[in-house]
Amino acid sequence: MLTRLRRWPVSARMLVSALVLVTLVLPLAGALLAWNFRQTVSDSFDKRLLSFLNVVIAGIEFDPQTGELTPGPQLGDPRFDRVYSGWYWQVNDHEGRRITSRSLWDERLPVISGRGPDWANTPGPAGQALRLVERDVQLPAFEGWLSVSVAADLSEVEAQVAHFNRLLSISLTTLGGLLLLMIGLQIRWGLAPLRRLERDLRAMEAGQARSLESDLPKELARLAEAMNQVLIRDEVLIERGRTAAGNLAHALKTPVSVLTTLSDQLPEQQKSAFRTELARIDEAVRHHLARASAAGPAALGRVDLADTLEPVVSALTTLAQRRGVVLESALGVEEPVRFEQQDLQEIAGNLLENAINWAASRVTFLVAMEAGGLLVRVDDDGPGLSDEQIEQALTRGTRLDETRAGSGLGLAIVKELVELYGGVLDLSRSPSGGLRASARFPG
Repeated sequence: MLTRLRRWPVSARMLVSALVLVTLVLPLAGALLAWNFRQTVSDSFDKRLLSFLNVVIAGIEFDPQTGELTPGPQLGDPRFDRVYSGWYWQVNDHEGRRITSRSLWDERLPVISGRGPDWANTPGPAGQALRLVERDVQLPAFEGWLSVSVAADLSEVEAQVAHFNRLLSISLTTLGGLLLLMIGLQIRWGLAPLRRLERDLRAMEAGQARSLESDLPKELARLAEAMNQVLIRDEVLIERGRTAAGNLAHALKTPVSVLTTLSDQLPEQQKSAFRTELARIDEAVRHHLARASAAGPAALGRVDLADTLEPVVSALTTLAQRRGVVLESALGVEEPVRFEQQDLQEIAGNLLENAINWAASRVTFLVAMEAGGLLVRVDDDGPGLSDEQIEQALTRGTRLDETRAGSGLGLAIVKELVELYGGVLDLSRSPSGGLRASARFPG
């Protein structure tokens, strides 16, 4: 699980982080806003109740002659006159006398002990949930205390809170979606230079460019410049290595030839042993000389196939004519191919030379683009090879016929080069009866 997370793309990491942030912060902010709004609405509601309570207290009158309590003028709110409207007031004395608003009808509000103002949530008429405030007061010429209370239905508060919560949910959801969209666009815009850098690297891999562009943000421009310096240095080192290997192989060829000539003066028993070891040295020199001339896929470019293979086909056509063999070639690729010129010539030259050496009368050379990539195929009408001989032919230095000239390195070198390019060399029976050598390279 941790391995998969470490391999997540940068854009996915940033989007997931933003999503987690939005899903945590926005609900928390929404909860705080909803709580603050409820508190504000509740405080405002309580202040309205307290204001009505003071109006009721100010309007109460006591008649000492009759001993009756009478309410004052109307509160100016018709809801106190409408039955079970949700807004009520009530006045009680210590002898059980009680006057109420018309809206209470035959219901009564509970009495809270204390001098007040005291607050309580209590059930009311018709299943209403009431918010009640009560205060005990004394009137002139009235013995004892009067308990005065005002209550109102909390559904008004709940309706306001519910409406605010709906608007808040819609607003925060919209805000979250817009934030994610803007963050996504920001990530896409911010990572655009990295995508350009990736395209440049793929272009280099495909042989369409030799270096990375430095028209990038300052941080990535420095990185691209450093990578270009590394690529240039590596290319120089590779070229030096190839040159050194070629020089070493060339330097060894002359001493080996001299030693071979001098070995003719030795007694027969010693000459045979010397010749065997010198032949092994010569094979190694020839092999590494051929490999030193091949660049491999380290410094690929795009080459024109016809221009690259024309000298090889022309030279080997002359060789084939001298040996009475007809060489037919078909180069069915017009667009440039991703190859190093020397490697392509090495592959084609070795396959054609091997086919001409073994052909009876005809060699066919085909280069074409298949669905999977590039195909280089050579057919001859020679004796062909068995399965065991095919395996031996791909082993460096193995010669299937000691009577023929050659070092036995051709097919082995071709196999190494083809594999360097991620391709496959296949040897099989040709329709013309000889050997078919097919080198397939990925597109």
